[in-house]
Amino acid sequence: MRWFFVVFLLVIGGSALASEVFLIPENNPKPIYPRELQRAGVTGKVKVSFIASADGSVSEISIQESTHPEFAEAVRVAIAQWRFKPWDVEGDKPEQQEIIAPMIFRLEDQSLDINQWLKTVKCRAVNENLGNMSEFDWVDSAVFEYTRAYLSNSLTRHQLSDEQRLAMIAKMNRRVPTIVRNCRDNPTRKYVTYLPAEIRELL
Repeated sequence: MRWFFVVFLLVIGGSALASEVFLIPENNPKPIYPRELQRAGVTGKVKVSFIASADGSVSEISIQESTHPEFAEAVRVAIAQWRFKPWDVEGDKPEQQEIIAPMIFRLEDQSLDINQWLKTVKCRAVNENLGNMSEFDWVDSAVFEYTRAYLSNSLTRHQLSDEQRLAMIAKMNRRVPTIVRNCRDNPTRKYVTYLPAEIRELL
């Protein structure tokens, strides 16, 4: 998951709250991208509010908006574990601060020319990357993650509707076992050979 929250938090803390407390993260695990949504290429965002207290604890977590309930739950679980550096309540420093911020779930950015690598990678490399993965986990191997990320990058997203993009990813995901078996049988062939035609055209 692309991780933007800390940047937004520091911007909020550094502007609106400049005369109060600058929050310093001590333990701030990122939300875990729900596995099925990540595999499907589903992206989204959550707007969350919470209270940070002077002892560094977090309370009153409230989801203001969310594009998917599983994203909202992932954010809630992560923020419940968050801790900030405690501060002394003195002068104009408050005992508590409310934070409202967005958290964005999207596939990891790859360079725009990742398609050049995808077009040249041989099945031998795909086979080596799979190692001892179970068939259920093949869809999570790097080459398929890179393909989903390429289909989700900003340039491609301007050319495809979400429905088209998600349909292509779903089709590829269904074909993963066949792609892997073909690659095992033909290690010198290019991986791209076995992708759905509409994805090959975008590469």
